[in-house]
Amino acid sequence: MSAPEIPAADWAWLVARDAWPVHALLRDCDAHQAARWGSPRPVRRLARTEQLVAEGAVHLLMAGDEIAGSFTLTRPRAEPGDRPANLSRLCVAPRLIDAGRLIGVRCVRRAVELAVASGAGELLAEANPDLADTLALLRGLGFVQSGPVGSDGPRRFVSLRKPLRPVMTASRAASRPRRPRS
Repeated sequence: MSAPEIPAADWAWLVARDAWPVHALLRDCDAHQAARWGSPRPVRRLARTEQLVAEGAVHLLMAGDEIAGSFTLTRPRAEPGDRPANLSRLCVAPRLIDAGRLIGVRCVRRAVELAVASGAGELLAEANPDLADTLALLRGLGFVQSGPVGSDGPRRFVSLRKPLRPVMTASRAASRPRRPRS
């Protein structure tokens, strides 16, 4: 069954305010991917989803009234200087995964935009190496693997990173030394 066409005006980005639909989407996407790729489902804790939603870290791509995809973007507070941002919990509504809407690509591109705007010099992500499409998506958008495949029991993961170029704001441009004209 193909997904109905979604008019461009019906796409919107929101910051999640309610943990329940986010958590349900995560679990549905996990179940879909586990069945598709034969890998174990990650353990998702509602309390963690509630915490991330309360922090304003969960971003939703809405298609009308439906959550088409989501991701979590966090920044560590303790690290000084050019801190990385962390992309996690990337998911797409199962009925839209193969619908040609590039929901995952839209989510990762939005995460990159937000990370750059926040001043992050790097975007870190973790992915299940068994989810070949997800790993290919991240690599296609400039992420590189930064270590061997790890595991903590049945869950396998690989760490990825993408260097970012900060946006040149007007105040940054004004503070840069200018070359004298000859």
